[in-house]
Amino acid sequence: MVDEQFRVRVIGRVESPLLERAGAPKQGDEGGPDAWLVFDPSVARGLRDLTVGQDVLLLTWLHRADREVLAVHPRGDLSRPETGVFATRSPDRPNPIGLHRVTVLAVDGLRIRVSDLEAVDGTPVLDVKPVLARGGER
Repeated sequence: MVDEQFRVRVIGRVESPLLERAGAPKQGDEGGPDAWLVFDPSVARGLRDLTVGQDVLLLTWLHRADREVLAVHPRGDLSRPETGVFATRSPDRPNPIGLHRVTVLAVDGLRIRVSDLEAVDGTPVLDVKPVLARGGER
């Protein structure tokens, strides 16, 4: 296989009360707190149509992940069989891209407040995408 690399630009950071991975919920809907996304001024134009109440998919770089992990016991439960990371939501994986469905709670210039985010403080933000309705409502 060709060893390709891609350049990814960090466009913002998470500001969260979650300071350690150990204290973070496994998924946002399991107690993830509200958090701020603070964006770089260079992407301000891209934020302009985000609205309060909108559901978005947030892509992050899980900077504290172990990139050598290829198999885990799901949810850290040793009674569960070891499973390949691509069949889990483990943050530890070769390319630790986080995927979070959140709701926009507030828009304040370069700061977007979102709900239910399990990412720790300082997590790099890579992208934001709207959640699309099914079928013809796009």
